Amino acid sequence: MKQIFFLLMALIIFFTSTVSAQGKKILYVPLDSRPVNFYQVVDVAKKLGYEILTPPEKFLGSKNFHGDPDKLWTWLDETAPLADIAVISTDAMIYGSLVASRLQDLDPPKIMARAKRFQTFDEKFPRLPIYVFGTIMRTPRSELASSFEPEYYKTYGTLFFNYTALLDKQEMQKLSRKEQKQLKELEAQIPKEYFEDWSERRQENFDANKYMIDLTREGVFEYFLLGCDDSAMFSQTHRESRKLTEHASDLGKTVVQVTSGADELGMLMITRAINQDKHFIPFVSVMYNEGKGAETFPTFCNEPIGVSVDAAIIAAGGLRIPAHERADLVLAVNTRANGKTFDAASKKNNLKMRGDLKTFLKPVKDFLSKDYPVAVADITFANGADNALMNQLKRDDLQFKLRAYGGWNTASNASGFLIGTGVLTKFMNDKDVTELLIMRYLDDWAYQANVRQEIIAECYRVGVNPYKLDDVIDQMNSLTNEKMHAFVSENLILPKNFRLENFKVTLPWMRCFECDPRFDLVGGD
Repeated sequence: MKQIFFLLMALIIFFTSTVSAQGKKILYVPLDSRPVNFYQVVDVAKKLGYEILTPPEKFLGSKNFHGDPDKLWTWLDETAPLADIAVISTDAMIYGSLVASRLQDLDPPKIMARAKRFQTFDEKFPRLPIYVFGTIMRTPRSELASSFEPEYYKTYGTLFFNYTALLDKQEMQKLSRKEQKQLKELEAQIPKEYFEDWSERRQENFDANKYMIDLTREGVFEYFLLGCDDSAMFSQTHRESRKLTEHASDLGKTVVQVTSGADELGMLMITRAINQDKHFIPFVSVMYNEGKGAETFPTFCNEPIGVSVDAAIIAAGGLRIPAHERADLVLAVNTRANGKTFDAASKKNNLKMRGDLKTFLKPVKDFLSKDYPVAVADITFANGADNALMNQLKRDDLQFKLRAYGGWNTASNASGFLIGTGVLTKFMNDKDVTELLIMRYLDDWAYQANVRQEIIAECYRVGVNPYKLDDVIDQMNSLTNEKMHAFVSENLILPKNFRLENFKVTLPWMRCFECDPRFDLVGGD
């Protein structure tokens, strides 16, 4: 009798988790229009049978970095009656986009008025589950600021970063005499008017995020995921994250989280919404490489990768378990033994096999030989894949034996997006999984780790700013396609009976930082 009971329960769980998507509509407002926030997230959800309702792209932050919050709110109110679930970016609805939040000059009452519309929205549509995600403003070093911060940050950015890093450190531990002296010197070097402008903008962002936590406490949201945009261990971003975490301390991590990252948050919230809709809790086991492993502190992050991974699993609606054989997803995290991370454009990102890479691949191959659903979080390099790892996956014919892969942008971007997509592959067929792998290989490996460097070099050769390609966009799109096709022809070994058609790549924001690969995968029957 017990066997019959458990069989019936298994059938019920399988039935509810596979058919619940039929006819369901998810209203989704992304952070901005970049492919990894918009098209690629939508594509994952569509593969599970959901219809995704998205605002007109012209309302979102795009190549001019600004969206239109007022039009987004109008669209949201008009579209909500059609939706079964809502996943919404607070940055888009309050400021217009991620970048717009750094540059906005809105009056504080205007910001809070937009923030309070979330409560009004919930009152209008009380039966609509709402999942929201937002960001704490980044604190970049001057060389990272470019045109995405106030103009004065290009001159004083390093001073801002170092000063607030010491403030953060001072609140966490005692400063040395040298550091105390340095803190006073840095404060004196930053013009008062610039510091006030910068501080006021950050305070407005902080207050809005604090209010979102309050709304979560009141039950307005199913979940609030707050990410720290490009950050560091000691920084103003980390400082604010500590205070907001404390403000949310009475709420569990299954309701609200403050973690590292930004561009992966939309994918994680879509995944959580789908898992809750399916009444499914994915089991995720994690394998770190030997050495620093989970204690690796990646570039652009304000916490060890182990903390970010655990947070992403919870945010996605999953549960971390120790037993790989029972996991719905086995996450293998590629790190160096010494815990150091580099940029994908570094000369260190070559094809040479490293000792720590051999130790990483050994258990990965063992998992695959046992038919475990393996996903690889490739975080050794920021802003692109580990070429030595990818070359070895190609040589060992393992590229398409994985269930998921991630190696783009920051470590938390890569691992978070990967966890979001990876746990959902349980409900996908082989063709869908292959398409998602191809997308990541094209974006993270072909473009970010390799072709992008060639395009940037060509821009400098002809005297063009790689981040302002408006006048030469056709030329650079053509060159990008040429190089991407050549890379794919040499490095991507598709499973039998599959082939790529209509493969085209564009630079959607008129800059070299991101690309938009599109293709049709044909065959596989």
